Amino acid sequence: MYTEKSIQQAICCLFLIAYIARSHAAVVNIKSKGAKGDGITDDGQAIVSAWNEACRREAPSSVLIPPGTYMVFPPIDLIGPCKGPIKIKATEAIIKAPPELEKFTTTYWIAIRNVSKLTMIGGTYDGQGEQTWLQNLCPDGGPGPCPLPVNLQFTNVTNSLLQHITSTDSKFFHMRLSLCDNTRLDHITILSPVNSVNTDGIQIGRLSGVNITNSVMRTNDDCISIGQGCRNIRIKNIMCGPGDGIGIGSLGRRANEEPVQGIWIKNVTMTGTENGLRIKTWPTSFPGSVSDLHYEDIIMHNVSFPIFFDQQFCPLNNCQNGTASNVSISNVSFRNIRGTSATKVALKFDCSADVPCKNIKVADINLTYEGPEGGPATSECANIKPKVVGHVVPPACPGGPD
Repeated sequence: MYTEKSIQQAICCLFLIAYIARSHAAVVNIKSKGAKGDGITDDGQAIVSAWNEACRREAPSSVLIPPGTYMVFPPIDLIGPCKGPIKIKATEAIIKAPPELEKFTTTYWIAIRNVSKLTMIGGTYDGQGEQTWLQNLCPDGGPGPCPLPVNLQFTNVTNSLLQHITSTDSKFFHMRLSLCDNTRLDHITILSPVNSVNTDGIQIGRLSGVNITNSVMRTNDDCISIGQGCRNIRIKNIMCGPGDGIGIGSLGRRANEEPVQGIWIKNVTMTGTENGLRIKTWPTSFPGSVSDLHYEDIIMHNVSFPIFFDQQFCPLNNCQNGTASNVSISNVSFRNIRGTSATKVALKFDCSADVPCKNIKVADINLTYEGPEGGPATSECANIKPKVVGHVVPPACPGGPD
């Protein structure tokens, strides 16, 4: 006969088994949700279904996209909050968007939002944007928001890791992050040909505590674009080019933009980019500020305007003449910037007459010009008097006003 003690032990064992089953990490394979992986069938809803199941679990759970090629029609909405940490693992998987723009009804292809503790590992996300680039629907500096889809959009994704992800041939920006505090992007690869249009690599805005490290970006536009409201950002070990360098802005075009503050950029190599380290603000702008920026150990190979403060940014040349920017730039340092400039002007500080640049420090700069005009590299300066430390080539704003 069973004793009372043995019955209690059995009940305890059942509870323990149930607890272990509930707390054990679950892996939801998208093929169990009907994904074909043949590169033709739309596997998008299989991904969404796998996400929804994993997101409901309290234990750490994963969405597995096995090696293969998957056609994924938009929009893909992966929405939290999830009950526990969640992972998307897509190592050796190729996820393709349809090439036809008319299949898109949103400004993104794949969107992840309202998630904490996301880990996203691996995968090549191919936007197949060639047809869209030919239409050039969103010229830089156009009048309103661009309707074209971003490859990967993250909104309110916090305390997360995005790693070993490749984005290719996006129809518009490759990756856009907003409100994504305390998130790390590591070993990200961005690939678009030079004839692509507005294919910024990583665009960030209104977030804090983001690190971007160990990444390669070859595209048509900014490798990394830092927008309003970015604070405490660290960018390190980046290969950029071709493209448009690492840019802050454009800023001041709209009212009530949040300050940009605390940006550290280190160990970056730029090759053949249209700009290097650039800050761009609009003339006749709303008030704003950029402060506490630090650039260090940057190598330039044939880069146009390696260092450029552009406070007359007006790409369509439709701005009111003779008006100054109201965005202030202060407390910026450049240290150990070296290499070659594709333009004779290697240092260009075009600061605002209304709010001149303040506390700008250049130290140990060596940028040479080897182009057809001949002669040494030069600097151009307006409304700035930088502090010069060490050996600086070309001379930074010699004889400029205080």
